[in-house]
Amino acid sequence: MQGKDRDGNIVSGNEGQEKVISLLYETAPGRQILKLLTMPFVSEAGGKFLDSKLSAAFVKPFIKRNRISMAPFEEETYESYNHFFTRRIKEGERSFAAEQKVLCAPCDSKLSVYPIEPYGRFRIKHTRYTMDSLVCSKRLAKHYYGGMLLVFRLTVDDYHHYAYIDDGEKTRNYHIGGVLHTVNPIAGDIYPIYTENAREFSILKSRNFGRVLMMEVGALMVGKIVNHHEAGMVKRGMEKGFFEFGGSTVILALEKGRIRLDEDIIRNTQEGFETVVRQGEKIGYANR
Repeated sequence: MQGKDRDGNIVSGNEGQEKVISLLYETAPGRQILKLLTMPFVSEAGGKFLDSKLSAAFVKPFIKRNRISMAPFEEETYESYNHFFTRRIKEGERSFAAEQKVLCAPCDSKLSVYPIEPYGRFRIKHTRYTMDSLVCSKRLAKHYYGGMLLVFRLTVDDYHHYAYIDDGEKTRNYHIGGVLHTVNPIAGDIYPIYTENAREFSILKSRNFGRVLMMEVGALMVGKIVNHHEAGMVKRGMEKGFFEFGGSTVILALEKGRIRLDEDIIRNTQEGFETVVRQGEKIGYANR
C-alpha cells in the first residue's frame, strides 16, 4: 500500500523490506520460515538481543539507510538498538492542536480509515474482519457498529511512542494473546493479521469524542507493547505508551457519528493510499 503526505505527494516505502516480506509471505519456503518467526518466543529472544550492547552497532547504519533525521530527538548515546528505537522526541516537537474538538493523530504513522458496517464488519484491503473478532467481545463490539476504524501503521523509521487523543477516563488494559505477523499490507492480503496478532486495548471515555476504543497491535519482531497506565484519568497529548523494535499498529475505533475525518485521508484510503501523519497532527473534528 503506497503512502501520500498531506500535500498529496506520493511517498515511497522501503523497497528492500517489501521484497523480504514478499518472499516470506508469498513463497512456500518463506512461509515455513514464517511459522518460526511469528512465534512469541522468537520475538522475545530477538528483543533480548536488541536490548544488549552488541546491538548498538546497528544504530548508525539503520539511521543512514532509512534517512532518519535525528534533529527532533533528544541527544543521547544509545547503549542498545532498543534504546535508539524507543528514543524520545524533544519537548514541543509533537504538540497537539490547541482546540479541544480537533481530533489529532496519536502517533507518527501511515493512516488508513475504514467504515464499520452496521453489523460490525469492515474490510482492510482484501481481508474482511469483524469488530467481534478484533476485541473478542460481542457486547463491546456493538458500541462501534456503524462507526469508523482508524488504522495507524507504524514502520521501523517512525517514532514509536503514542499518546491519548483526549482528556477522559480510561479503563484498565485488556490483553489478547496471539502470534506476531508483520503489519505490512502484503501480510494482510494473506492472513487476518489484526485478529491473529497479540494486542492490547482499553476504552477512553473521552470529553469530546465519545467512547474511544484504543488498541495497540504487536508485529513481527516486536517483543513488547508498553502501556504506562491502568484505569484512571488521563490528559490529551499525554504519552500512553510505546512499542519496542519492529513495525506495529495503533487502532482507534470511534462510535457512529462522532467525528468528521479530513477529506484527504478518506480519499487517500479509497484510492488505495495510506496518509502519512505525525503525532498531534489534525486528522478530523468532533461532530458533537
